[in-house]
Amino acid sequence: MGTPRLLIAGTHSGVGKTTISTGIMAALANRGLKVQGFKVGPDYIDPSYHTAATGRVSRNLDVWLLGNRLVPSFERAASGADIAIIEGVMGLFDGIKGQGAKGSPAEIALMTEAPVILVMDVRAMGYSTAALLHGFATFDSRVNIAGVILNRIGSASHLAMVKESIASLGVPVVGWLGKDEQLTLPERHLGLVPFGENDCQKGYFTHLARVMEQGLNLDRLLQLANKSKARQQGANIGCCDSSPADTCRVKLPVTIAVARDEAFSFYYQDGLDVLSDAGAKIVYFSPLHDRKLPLGTQGVFIGGGFPEQFLPGLAANNSMYRSLQWAHGQRIPIYAECGGLMYLCEKITDFDDNSFSGVGLVPAESRMTRRLQGMGYREGTLQQDCMLGLAGTKVHGHEFHYSTTEYSRQAVAYRLTTANGLDKGLEGYVANNLFASYLHLNFAGYPELAINFLRTCATQGGGMWASR
Repeated sequence: MGTPRLLIAGTHSGVGKTTISTGIMAALANRGLKVQGFKVGPDYIDPSYHTAATGRVSRNLDVWLLGNRLVPSFERAASGADIAIIEGVMGLFDGIKGQGAKGSPAEIALMTEAPVILVMDVRAMGYSTAALLHGFATFDSRVNIAGVILNRIGSASHLAMVKESIASLGVPVVGWLGKDEQLTLPERHLGLVPFGENDCQKGYFTHLARVMEQGLNLDRLLQLANKSKARQQGANIGCCDSSPADTCRVKLPVTIAVARDEAFSFYYQDGLDVLSDAGAKIVYFSPLHDRKLPLGTQGVFIGGGFPEQFLPGLAANNSMYRSLQWAHGQRIPIYAECGGLMYLCEKITDFDDNSFSGVGLVPAESRMTRRLQGMGYREGTLQQDCMLGLAGTKVHGHEFHYSTTEYSRQAVAYRLTTANGLDKGLEGYVANNLFASYLHLNFAGYPELAINFLRTCATQGGGMWASR
């Protein structure tokens, strides 16, 4: 029997989805429930707040990145939880650019059979709320809008007016919230500051949960979640449900060092799970604080994040630079995405035009700009045989960065196109045992790439020496 679930969606971006979704998770967790959080789309930051609120690692549900492995991934992660709360992205019917509602929260709701709770910002609205809600409720009759949360209510009379306007639509109001500055979270150029870096003031989640208990009918939300259509799945959902049969049998007991600290935190947990399911031992290290790679390292994974915010500290850690350089010299495979690519460059220049040395494995300079340089879904075609696969292999990923990278010489990793086929040119650097690119992947959507990476680590990565 499937886990009860709800999808928290909005009419548009900025209506309060993240605060309300995270608040519901925190409030239900405070009641002693096991709450599994999810986020629609390629978002690393919002899930960090879900994880902090629930104590369970939040997962991403993304049609472009996961394809037909999305539902098995959802069921696997939700298994064992008392309730799954899925936070949407943008507006309910906003999907992949140029492809209508494909990949939208509405499509995810249909795929996971989740009732939708629609968050509406009614700050400057009265009776027009009914017209807007009517449009969302009837736009696609397959989508079950089971309730509505009214956000930014100004007064008791405002609440009464809005509730009166929508009373005849048959969509219950399951809660309302006023304005609360204590719930505002800090932001910067890529959105919210990640929880691990922000470290919310003590008591934030306590206050958040209290606000939700007071403003929302949590018992009603639980009732709606329990009415969600049960999916008949096997009792044990494992690697073989979301991976090709041949990869399920692969066991490659190699040690993979994964960079994780304030500067590097952008990873898909499902992708890391694919590595673990295939036998990898994942050991975390900090490029900021550790002096060297973990003992026994046979492969390195440096994900994205905000290295530009920590350049003085990263550049001062020469010991870690030397450890990575030595590992590269020993042909230990190193895979890097976005922020990881920047970190491996010879030089990195921040927003204020201050330059710092990088690890120096990629012959390039990375420079931060005030203008967004790359954002959106991409299809990447490998340009040469490498640790991920053979030349010509196509993968789905995404990019989101404000930096540019200028190469003194380039051995190209990918040719990129948009989701709609628009050519975005050549990108990334691959040479010998190094692969670095702006493209973010989720190995859960391409387990064969993860297996190829681990096979390369098993054959080339001899392991770090204790003295290095």
